[in-house]
Amino acid sequence: MGNGTYFFFTLFENLGCIKYAFFSLGCIFYCVVIYFNVLIILAVFLERTLHQPMYILISCLSINSVYGTAGFFPRLLTDLLYDTHIISFEACLIQSVVIYTYAAYELTILMLMAFDRLVAISKPLRYKQIINTRFLTLLLVIAWLYPMICVGCAALLTARLKMCGNKLFKVYCHNYEIVKLSCVNHNINNIYGLIVTITTTFIPLIFILYSYVKILIICKRSSTDFRSKAYQTCIPHIAILLNFSVAIFCELTLSRFVNGEIPIELAVILSLEFIVIPPFVNPIVYGLNFPGIRKKVKHLLKTSK
Repeated sequence: MGNGTYFFFTLFENLGCIKYAFFSLGCIFYCVVIYFNVLIILAVFLERTLHQPMYILISCLSINSVYGTAGFFPRLLTDLLYDTHIISFEACLIQSVVIYTYAAYELTILMLMAFDRLVAISKPLRYKQIINTRFLTLLLVIAWLYPMICVGCAALLTARLKMCGNKLFKVYCHNYEIVKLSCVNHNINNIYGLIVTITTTFIPLIFILYSYVKILIICKRSSTDFRSKAYQTCIPHIAILLNFSVAIFCELTLSRFVNGEIPIELAVILSLEFIVIPPFVNPIVYGLNFPGIRKKVKHLLKTSK
């Protein structure tokens, strides 16, 4: 089977009429996610007082949520609406790149947020000098470019493989699942995939944990007022981190199971959690916990009415 082949999403089979209910729910959910995240982006963009590193990074999370869900939901809704659940090899690789880079971007942005809070709390007098516009721009460029290069190279390595199967036990394209369908040696893909996972997932997580542990140590030595302000800005970030960490752990764990080893319903829920829950939860957490964002969002809602 050559690389001009098509893949079949097997999890869409035998859904019957319930697929229309899933389509309606999915469409509503997607619209809500886009609406919430666009509100956060507009709030930060339009309000000059929110043109600060922390708020800019929050808006980057929302931009990433729009990007990730745009790579997933339109295809999902199309598959739910139609009876043919096929996708070309090239389109499948593109979707896998979008979803993988979305996950990597989420962690790199959360890492920058942790670094921003660490500098703000450990060196408050030098914060503006260290996290200036130029330095923040450089960090964001690296945070966006590095995952794209890593994931793009992984897709190129997959593109060279000859496929001997075409059934994906997923509702979206997953690079590791595609690699498993090849009938040639793919050790290079496995080794490279492990390196990418370590550099884009585990290293950011380790740095994030280190940053928040250090922040906790600093807070214990500080005054009650300082501790209260520090917790107020850090707790939403930690909540978002825990939410995404659990979701990405479920996805990484699920990818190691052999098809059919776990119930289909559980497989779908675990595989979708990292791309469905964070884009919905993030804008709610930040919209409710940061007065500046909340005030501007309320103003936007009143203006739209």
